[in-house]
Amino acid sequence: MNDQAEKIEPQIGEPQVFGDGAGQPGKLGLVADIPRISIQAFCETEAIATALQGAAEDRRFSKAHTNIQLGGIAAATEWFSQAATPNVLIVESRAMRDGMLAELVQLAQVCDESTKVVVIGHVNDVLLYRTLVTQGVSEYIVAPISELQIVESISGLFSKPDAAPVGRIFAFAGAKGGVGSSTLAHNVGWIISEILSDDVVIADLDLAYGTAGLNFNQDSTQGIAEALGAPDRLDEMLIDRLLTKCSERLSLLTAPGAIDRDFQIENETLEIILDVIRHSVPTVIVDMPNVWEPWARQTLTKADEVVITATPEIASLRNAKNLVELLKAARPNDSEPYLVLNMAAVPKRPEISASDFAKTIGIEPSVIIPYDAITFGTASNNGQMIFEVGPKSKAAEGMMSLAKLVSGRSEPGKSKKFNLGPLLKKLTRKGTK
Repeated sequence: MNDQAEKIEPQIGEPQVFGDGAGQPGKLGLVADIPRISIQAFCETEAIATALQGAAEDRRFSKAHTNIQLGGIAAATEWFSQAATPNVLIVESRAMRDGMLAELVQLAQVCDESTKVVVIGHVNDVLLYRTLVTQGVSEYIVAPISELQIVESISGLFSKPDAAPVGRIFAFAGAKGGVGSSTLAHNVGWIISEILSDDVVIADLDLAYGTAGLNFNQDSTQGIAEALGAPDRLDEMLIDRLLTKCSERLSLLTAPGAIDRDFQIENETLEIILDVIRHSVPTVIVDMPNVWEPWARQTLTKADEVVITATPEIASLRNAKNLVELLKAARPNDSEPYLVLNMAAVPKRPEISASDFAKTIGIEPSVIIPYDAITFGTASNNGQMIFEVGPKSKAAEGMMSLAKLVSGRSEPGKSKKFNLGPLLKKLTRKGTK
């Protein structure tokens, strides 16, 4: 194919949409609601910004957090050089093929791998569309566009039969009871939601002694127990009703915290619950109890990431070593679990050094959190997070580091969503001949 753009002529007055989001203007059939995701748009024209704003007010966008700015791809590149990219990034460009590709090469350097990129262009060019899709762009839409087409296109990114789940599951497990795994899970979930601006659901699986409700100062009589008791009715609507909303971006699936009832957790039911949640929210924090049952083993082995919390003592060392060895054997193609050494440097207490801990287990601690009775005790008694009580404490710094690490936010732009460099060089050489 030569450099002349191959075009498909749309009917008069009908915007042309490439990809699976195409639909009839002015009509919208059965379109799924957009999950609890963050969407950011960088437009070049007021017309596109207005259309996006109108789409953001559609009922199907009610769970999504949408931010619309002007500046196009250049502004997006500058913005995300200092911040992590959202779940969906929409950029508009009025440039021709080579100019747009050059802009996107720069954007690719700061774009997280998990981000879905939608490009709105003003060039009806099949070669450009094929190039963008091949290199990882989720959708290319030709302006002008309607609000309904935007709704359908964004919804289609998550409702296709082969679409990957929206969210990732992070399982937090303690090497033994009392090591602070639940506190760590709750604080990391809070940081991801309140500071890193991702929607989060924390699922407390300790039905008898769960502390999620207490730590967030929430009183809920429904939650995970009700979901486990209704395997035939499990869907997004039921889970949504059972969630306790803590803030705009953080929700809890609380445990009853009752010891006068016998609870049974079935593997299949729990898997369905977590699967429903991860299809509607980007981050799912699973707070694992200190039990070893078939469902607990399955949850750990199937999680996207596992965080093991231990204290620098012999019992934690033994149990953490067993957990790491099991997970490495069961998940040979996954990343190693994250290891957190909590409550380190307790005065006058003999401890196993971090280096000896790492040498025995075979993995280095991702974070070491020092003992801080005042900060942790105050946060627990007040139903607050560590970052709220002591934002400059070593514990808060460690939890922030872990939150960025597990969520992939430690180095914005370290993973590229698309790589247009080689093709751009070819096109540039062609243009200079």
